[in-house]
Amino acid sequence: MSQSQLQTVSVSVSVGPLSPADVVAVARHGATVELSEESLAAMATSRKVIEALVDDDVPHYGVSTGFGALATKQIPVELRTQLQRSLIRSHAASSGAEVDREVIRGLMLNRLSTMATGRTGVRPLVAQAYAGILNAGITPVVGEYGSLGCSGDLAPLAHCALALMGEGQVRNNQGELVPAADALAAAGLEPVELREKEGLALINGTDGMLGMLIMASADLHRLLKTADLAAAMSIEGLLGTDAVLAEDLHALRPHPGQITAAANMRTVLAGSALIEEQKHGQHRFTRVQDAYSLRCAPQVHGAARATLAHVESVAGYELSSAVDNPVVTVDGRVESNGNFHGAPVGYALDFLAIAVADLASMSERRTDRFLDSARSHGLNAFLAADPGVDSGHMIAQYTQAGIVSELKRLANPASVDSIPSSAMQEDHVSMGWSAGLKLRRALDGLTRVLAIELLTSARALDMRDGGVDSSRSAPAVTAVRREIRTVVEGPGTDRYLSPEIEAVRMLVDSGVLLDAVEQAAGSGLN
Repeated sequence: MSQSQLQTVSVSVSVGPLSPADVVAVARHGATVELSEESLAAMATSRKVIEALVDDDVPHYGVSTGFGALATKQIPVELRTQLQRSLIRSHAASSGAEVDREVIRGLMLNRLSTMATGRTGVRPLVAQAYAGILNAGITPVVGEYGSLGCSGDLAPLAHCALALMGEGQVRNNQGELVPAADALAAAGLEPVELREKEGLALINGTDGMLGMLIMASADLHRLLKTADLAAAMSIEGLLGTDAVLAEDLHALRPHPGQITAAANMRTVLAGSALIEEQKHGQHRFTRVQDAYSLRCAPQVHGAARATLAHVESVAGYELSSAVDNPVVTVDGRVESNGNFHGAPVGYALDFLAIAVADLASMSERRTDRFLDSARSHGLNAFLAADPGVDSGHMIAQYTQAGIVSELKRLANPASVDSIPSSAMQEDHVSMGWSAGLKLRRALDGLTRVLAIELLTSARALDMRDGGVDSSRSAPAVTAVRREIRTVVEGPGTDRYLSPEIEAVRMLVDSGVLLDAVEQAAGSGLN
């Protein structure tokens, strides 16, 4: 579906959970949202519970008290609007580089979804105004630092609530930096004056880290298939064997992800003349076994798929959750709780970062084999046209190595750290927001590493068979090589390499190469 088509799609936000596809559509592609009648009714019902507590002499957190370590202070009725306003202003304290638009839209949608459950006690008009901001394409400006991933993604969510109040800075639907009040007015929206509990309800959730987890999962599905494609092309380009991909071998260790990866690689290599020549031709395969980076690709790629499956189960639970504190229970109680703690999401984000680093590490090792004439089985050193005069892809591998080294650092879990805050009231935090940001950087690195492997294997295959027009590759590999040749010339003397890497990165990012496989093979990768 094209972006223009997605922008005409409306995602219904109701008492029931959103799907991951809903989150991606709204966050990344600009789909609009609408609140169901069921959700509006649920919010109206729970709001009555909050309003019944306004004059109660018993303190109720977030309704008639201060926040965090200040929760022992009872707030007079006449100061409670100021209490909510002050909460948002003081908590909108982020700093650093501006966070990507899709992260903020995902955060806002997830918070809106929690409001729609009717468990937060906000008035329906608050949720409607929040939906209006999303639908107008207004994006609050949030810095990368500010969330500890506990008591919610406080600072990022506070910036969004600040925009709802008509304060702070936002990007309008043209991406221009403007005051929130001006953006609201231009969209025909009114600022909201927050009442009891509402400021707290707008900032007390794991919404930012959850949005990043969902979008990372969507990206990794595509990158795992791309990694299978890249590994298969490297097997062919290095004159390896596809015997290790046999279905019965993988049935002996029946991890579902491993079986899927091996099947994908068999699809890519089906009909390869180069592979058949290694079995039956005069240059028959004589090595007993290929290196691990070729032979064990299904096992490693399968383990990454297993990690992703676990992570998606966590995301499913979170999408079904109403994360707030205090929360209005189904039977009408207002109860404090710890459901805002980001550990489940933080662990999942960190787990994915490990898998991403390992996928990239294996890809870089396959690339390096192409460049070493002692291991490439007949190819020029560094795939250079004239080794010595030309350097070929020597430094492309350096680029991969630099990225992989960073990915290993990014795989160090954020969630093992905790810095106490709020005068030791909040004495254990998840750092899940930080885990999400570093995972996004890691996925960008994996995309670039895979692009360099594909660029390198395409060059190696051209050097083996004289170019794509005389290809002896599998039909699917030939189709991928042709796609790459639409943006990068074939082998020759050294050229400015950086734009070629970027051009193939864009092909990987868009999924065009996977589409080429599907068209040539008659079926897509799983």
